[in-house]
Amino acid sequence: MEAIDQLQRHYMMLTLGVGEIQPCIDWAIERLELNQEGDDLDVILLAAATVLEEASPLAHTILERYKGPEALDKQLAAGKYVASLRPLYLSGAESIESLNGKFTKLFVSLGYPNWLVMLSRNCEYATDVDAFREPFEQEFEYIADLWGKARTLTEFEAAYSREVSNTHDAKYC
Repeated sequence: MEAIDQLQRHYMMLTLGVGEIQPCIDWAIERLELNQEGDDLDVILLAAATVLEEASPLAHTILERYKGPEALDKQLAAGKYVASLRPLYLSGAESIESLNGKFTKLFVSLGYPNWLVMLSRNCEYATDVDAFREPFEQEFEYIADLWGKARTLTEFEAAYSREVSNTHDAKYC
């Protein structure tokens, strides 16, 4: 099951605009090399794919078959991705500037979800205005914590409060 989770992570990063197709192809090649996929034609075709247009629908089909349609939820994938970025930010491997580009891509790719408004805004503002660093960090901690605990979009939405996000603003600090 861990192997299909790897494919899911790679594919969802691709659909969010922050990943590449090659890791999906490499996943299929590895599965075949280890003889762990039997005669699964979709995995064979994915391993043989050379371009996004060939590989993407195959990865989608494989994930839907093995994990169900909920495995393709872009908001859940984006939330888990945001949660994975927080430790990188705290360690210095990511900066406000590098996160700004990633959050902006996610925000647009997801169609401007409510839960990403304050995080994206504060990150953008914090690149130029020091007064937004603390509100950004508060919102990042809040959102990453919620997504880290949530197993589904529904769980996240039940825990998320826009009112809490609204308190992560420079005027409250």
